[in-house]
Amino acid sequence: MALKILRAGVLTTVQDLGRLGWQRYGVPVSGVMDEMSHRVANLLVGNTDGEATLEITITGPRIEFTEDTLVALCGGDFQPTVDRLPAPMARPLLARAGAVLDLAQCRLGARAYLAVAGGFDVPLVLGSKSTYLRGGFGGFEGRALKRGDLLPTAPRPSGLYPSLWARLAAGAAFVAPKWSVEANIALMAHRHHNIRFVPGRHWEGFAPEVRERLVASQYRIGPSSDRMGYRLDGPGLPFPDAGSLVSEGVTFGTIQVPPDGKPIVLMANRQTTGGYPRIGEVAAVDLPLLAQLPPGDTVRLSLTTLERSQELYLERERQLALMREAVQMRLRE
Repeated sequence: MALKILRAGVLTTVQDLGRLGWQRYGVPVSGVMDEMSHRVANLLVGNTDGEATLEITITGPRIEFTEDTLVALCGGDFQPTVDRLPAPMARPLLARAGAVLDLAQCRLGARAYLAVAGGFDVPLVLGSKSTYLRGGFGGFEGRALKRGDLLPTAPRPSGLYPSLWARLAAGAAFVAPKWSVEANIALMAHRHHNIRFVPGRHWEGFAPEVRERLVASQYRIGPSSDRMGYRLDGPGLPFPDAGSLVSEGVTFGTIQVPPDGKPIVLMANRQTTGGYPRIGEVAAVDLPLLAQLPPGDTVRLSLTTLERSQELYLERERQLALMREAVQMRLRE
């Protein structure tokens, strides 16, 4: 089985939850930008959270299914069609061999995730299928997909959604159930967003008025933002003694302040260490939302506590567990 890439889109790569355990050796974690959309897409097709998906950015690909294929698409709204018919998101979709999935310009959000039942048959590199473009390894030949690629998929599990397979036999290009899961796309319907963060290692080293400026100001996601980091354009945040800092480990969501004072939020392809002062760390529950914001959108950074951030994270995981239970009940229908 394989997906035939008829058009690649701006940036379409194979990603999973990341290359964990290698950062100490200088290997970036990489992985998906929007973990929640990735995880939900996987659970809809019966995969584990750790299976790889296609991360699709800004403008989507055009993909032909070489065999009958069970997929799910979650995240930003790329106006998907199958054989020119509107296709649903946030639900399992069974497409006939020869059908063509077309993803257009994203009109809400920035990224979508395409999961295939069984996953993608690409090699594990240091325990992960994630593509690291700068290193040229992982994913499909260490690069973004391009026109003409045949992306192999693993054998699909048997017995998933038998009613969908029966309906596909009637001759439609694709079939999908009437039910769907909560995609949280409504959170992205406005262009001004509140992103919560907890104080970073060097929070107290910034002057009180600088800390107040951070939480009172709006920042625009700069045009040079990418999977490595989001550059925030807005009021500067001077740090009195940045030259004396020693490089330390950083993580997804670390808010660094370089010498020009303009904060950078480190994202999935972040470096392994950083020597700039760390004014904050984005709360884990807000990283998926941040990942869905394209350059030009504005954000406000809202201070919260570590305890509250942990509570929000646990509540999200409880909701995801309930969603997984509900979908598991539907898998055999």
